[in-house]
Amino acid sequence: MATTSEQSTGTAPVRDEAALLARVWTLANAITISRLAVLGAFLATLFPLHERVGAFFLLGLMGVTDFLDGYIARHRDQVTTLGKIIDPAVDRIVLITATISIVVFGAVPVWLAAVVVGREVLVSATVLVLASLGAARIDVNWFGKAGTFGLMCAFPLFVLAHGPGGWTRGVEIAAWAIVTPALAFSLWAALCYVPQARRALVAGRGGPVGSEM
Repeated sequence: MATTSEQSTGTAPVRDEAALLARVWTLANAITISRLAVLGAFLATLFPLHERVGAFFLLGLMGVTDFLDGYIARHRDQVTTLGKIIDPAVDRIVLITATISIVVFGAVPVWLAAVVVGREVLVSATVLVLASLGAARIDVNWFGKAGTFGLMCAFPLFVLAHGPGGWTRGVEIAAWAIVTPALAFSLWAALCYVPQARRALVAGRGGPVGSEM
């Protein structure tokens, strides 16, 4: 029920933004966490069973949930502080684990995996160092999300193409067509984090952000 002051002014109650950001149990966060369970199923399908079709669908499902949790968070008013932390963390766990697994499976060349894993390890280490120095938290930029999503779309195709069948060549070509711009987005995002990291470090220490630029 609206209060008297709200009725007289005709304004809606002001939302408690801090309380909204502090939420833990949201659908978006649940989808993010479920990606780890799907990752476990993917590993079990790829190695003990060597079932590349099933692994293709499970890896594709992880890519879909990566898009879905962000979409729900933005469009259902479910953006939370926890979600901003665990979503990129789960993304990196999934991407690094899946990449290494696919290399062992033989579906992608070692150099591609080295670039992907090296980039993720570097970004993760930088985040930890900045946090230890008291820097403000850095949000994931659009290029990083687009790169991760592209990689999670391309890797299932590499898995599917790694097997018999005349159609696998076309699938492999499609995988390379997707992974090339995705990799470029990922590397560009890493470069974009450099000025962001400097600003976050200054902001965390309470200095004027513009002084470091």
